[in-house]
Amino acid sequence: MPKNPPESMQHHLRRRLDAHTAEHWPQLIRVHVRFRAGFAYVEGELKDGERLPLCRLHFTGDPHTWGFALYEGSSGSYRENILPSGLPAGSAEEALDCAVDRYLNPHPPSGSGPTPVPAGLVLLVGPPASGKTSFVRALIAHGQIDEDAVVSSDEIRAELFGTSPTTDADPDAADGRIFEERDRRIVARLAAGHTTVAESTNVTPQARARLIALARRFNAPVTMLRFTPDLGVLLHQQAARGRADITAADVRAYAALMARHAGADQLRAEGADAVHDVPGRPQGATPAEAAAHFSFI
Repeated sequence: MPKNPPESMQHHLRRRLDAHTAEHWPQLIRVHVRFRAGFAYVEGELKDGERLPLCRLHFTGDPHTWGFALYEGSSGSYRENILPSGLPAGSAEEALDCAVDRYLNPHPPSGSGPTPVPAGLVLLVGPPASGKTSFVRALIAHGQIDEDAVVSSDEIRAELFGTSPTTDADPDAADGRIFEERDRRIVARLAAGHTTVAESTNVTPQARARLIALARRFNAPVTMLRFTPDLGVLLHQQAARGRADITAADVRAYAALMARHAGADQLRAEGADAVHDVPGRPQGATPAEAAAHFSFI
């Protein structure tokens, strides 16, 4: 088994990364580094105390040169990666910058203003607890869309069956009623030429195909907004919601479906006219800041 670097070198690496974080990454209050089998695993601590995995450094024997693997939230593992220099190894600070820039730094849309979203069908694509509801509430609060523009499967479920889950109703029959009512509301808005935001998970091709078909009936453009937080963030946010109808296992399952079936290229192949990622907590963006990335026209 590969050996860890000497204790003095471990201490030196931690001090270097702490100093670099304090100077360049205000989203983090510190970084945590643990060593195992010749690897240094780096986590970033947010201001609320939550830790996010960032990257894995491979000890090469040179304290100034480390191999680099980026953490992938969809699989919960680390993948060997290339640094911005084009090399597979470099300084620990380079590796930290690359990982933090990927996961924590909110990237504004290109151009001088927010990303335009044309009037039509807007599909929110993301697992439960990924921030979809907070995002649309921020859009409404800032006057970017009106409240009637949002068609929420959860709200329709509550209207039809109440807020408490029940075992009396046939789940398939209940889902059928919910989707029928959702489709009716979407059709009514699209027929009138109004923007319609479909707020549901939409992580499978089958779910999206049904909605895309509705948009095509009215020649309405389809914009898909992806919510792709780290699994650890999802589970943390799910626990904070305290919803009994969605379990941690459900969140894991939806996140796995998202990873397999909702890549940006696949969404475009299915018929999306535009696909945009919505920044969230892993990027240090609040719902209001995420909403400001878009302009509904």
